[in-house]
Amino acid sequence: MNDSTEELLHETLLHDTLHTHVRERDGDVGAHLVGLADGALRVARRRQRLTRAGVGVALAAAVATAWVAVADDDPLRAHVVQPAEGRGATRAATIALLPVTSATERACTPAGGGYTVQRTETHPAMCIHADAAGGMSDVRVSAAKAEKGSVKGSWQVEVTLTPADRTRFATLSGSLASAPAPRNQFAIVVDGKFWGAPSVAHSITVGRVEIVGAYDGDLTSAMAHDLAQRLDPGR
Repeated sequence: MNDSTEELLHETLLHDTLHTHVRERDGDVGAHLVGLADGALRVARRRQRLTRAGVGVALAAAVATAWVAVADDDPLRAHVVQPAEGRGATRAATIALLPVTSATERACTPAGGGYTVQRTETHPAMCIHADAAGGMSDVRVSAAKAEKGSVKGSWQVEVTLTPADRTRFATLSGSLASAPAPRNQFAIVVDGKFWGAPSVAHSITVGRVEIVGAYDGDLTSAMAHDLAQRLDPGR
């Protein structure tokens, strides 16, 4: 007896068992069981015919979804089994690290470009211009995590660059270190939004960047965790 014949025998026994079980059930439950039993038997018979013709594998490969029936004390439920959505279903946000070219104590004009830092109780509004061509754009980090900042009650996001981008950033930060303020700073931009412009005192070779906001203490826990989740490729 080959596998196809054994499978058909199994499906036939299942068919007869379900029909016997239906006699004890009424309504929608019985109708579902009858449909499942008849459908299973038709598939088994068709598979046997195709196997005899040498195309049984093609039938198995053509099955894309499976119908699962659950019978318990509740009414019968049927649903389609879909592929599980794993982490990283959507692409992580990109980050740009751009040399600052100017920082003016006022909001940016609409036609002038730049990034506006809104005025707070302790800081004036600022207009930050950065060199997109001379920096690192569309960078996807290898990891991002939210953690408590150095200022009480503040939060920050630590991003880790890939080995290739770590080398590029070491070169970029090294070139900024000897420049006068504000050209010793680099703007951190995530998907077009400005997130701060820290200054550089020396080449940064560790491949990590801390995002604290336009001013240290700007980020709340919710903001930091949301940003880290958007940047982390393993989310």
